[in-house]
Amino acid sequence: MPEYPRRWAALAVLSLTLVAVTLDNSVLNTALPSLAHALRASTADLQWITDAYTLVFASALILAGTLGARLGSRRALLGGLAVFGAGSAVAALSDSPGQLIAWRAVMGLGAAFVMPATLAIITRIFPPAERPKAFGAWSAAAGIGVLIGPVTGGALLEHYSWSSAFWINVPLVAVALGAVLWLVPSVPAMRTGPLDLLGAALSTASVAALVDAVIQAPARGWLDRVTLAEFAVALVLAAGFVLRQRRAAAPLVRFDLFANRTFLVAALSLAVVFFVLFGTLFELSQYLQLVHGYSPLVAGLGAMPFAVAMAATSATSAPLSARLGVRATLATGLLLATVGLLLLATTGVHTPFWKVAVGTAVIGLGMGMMMAPASLQISGSVPAQYTSMASALNSVIRELGGVLGIAVLGTVVSSAYRSGVGTSTGPAGTDLPTAHAVAATLPGDSAQRLLSTADAAFTTAMDRGALVAAAIAFAMAVVVILVRPSRHAQPAPAAVTPAPVGREAVLIADPA
Repeated sequence: MPEYPRRWAALAVLSLTLVAVTLDNSVLNTALPSLAHALRASTADLQWITDAYTLVFASALILAGTLGARLGSRRALLGGLAVFGAGSAVAALSDSPGQLIAWRAVMGLGAAFVMPATLAIITRIFPPAERPKAFGAWSAAAGIGVLIGPVTGGALLEHYSWSSAFWINVPLVAVALGAVLWLVPSVPAMRTGPLDLLGAALSTASVAALVDAVIQAPARGWLDRVTLAEFAVALVLAAGFVLRQRRAAAPLVRFDLFANRTFLVAALSLAVVFFVLFGTLFELSQYLQLVHGYSPLVAGLGAMPFAVAMAATSATSAPLSARLGVRATLATGLLLATVGLLLLATTGVHTPFWKVAVGTAVIGLGMGMMMAPASLQISGSVPAQYTSMASALNSVIRELGGVLGIAVLGTVVSSAYRSGVGTSTGPAGTDLPTAHAVAATLPGDSAQRLLSTADAAFTTAMDRGALVAAAIAFAMAVVVILVRPSRHAQPAPAAVTPAPVGREAVLIADPA
């Protein structure tokens, strides 16, 4: 593909689309307590309002990446932004948790076309020598989204209802659509055979069964028949997906890519860091607003140390990884995340804000350090014609890690909270938002006793979740250190006929 002269301007636009997508989740985290009160949403509802987006996002990414490669990445990007913006507008009008969950799923479907398209376009329009800087800037954009999201959400909630957390996406998407049409070039499309719709259905259903089993297990019981049945269904469907991909003429996923240890370690590192990030931020928002009693705006400012640190190390990750090496950079990032999580695991009911900020900032340093090198390793370790597939896998790995982080760590915290509160508190023993709602109906002394018990139980439970996350991050750092890069050649690429940038041309794979 010829060098595109306006590639840095295009990168700015692609980063704007990433900010729009990441902004939504970070704004929503700030709005969760307000949303729970307005829609009478339980903790399980809140988990699904968050997870519906990421679950559909993760489940549809592989198919979206394949369709994006066929349609052309810019077309996929424009269509995904339009669906995401429309879903945001309708979600803002929801009047029940069920409706909001449904429209969050629609938003996730639109975002599934956005994320791999941005990565694929960056890989195609930048020469190899410039890609580390481009990926660093792209990763920093995610930090910017996390940075301005909670603050924006807090400011909106000071004056408007929870629905403003969704209305904010509409003007952002409108600006992004115009900028993409103006500055982002068309890139060649690719047709490699019939779409594997059965494979897409198997992967989507297996992920849905797994996440539902994890989220509902605390209420139903880990050994409940329904829980065990869902785990079994997820396993069977996942096995069916693997077998289908190995036999399909045009697979959605080439599993031989995972035989490349460089690809595999980078992918697992991203999954782990998003696992601990999403799970931790989900609980931290409730801690700041309910236990500490901060307003949504002040709680939103609580994410700034994390986001500033993440954006700073993302922007400097290219020279850092060039000096240390990619493996050392990934391991250092994971170890920093481990230290930050261990600091958060010492949080108490009356812990001052600055101590929480230090912990989140250290996590941000580690995450920013490793995001760009890991993404570059995933895209750079596969043949050129698999760029869209690698970009989709990069995104699905991150988002699946995030959704499982919310589900698994949320389950750990929920189980520990129920155990700490006990059954004598009635409905207040279900979750922290319910405990605060019940306390609001009680006389002063009784309300204070209930709040003291619930806040202490939740804080202890949150600390336990941070310890679990720290153990997982440390284990991944050890794996990165011990596993050596692959020395084998990449999978042999099929011959392709390229088309120039600037029009929706087609790459036709020549049969071997």
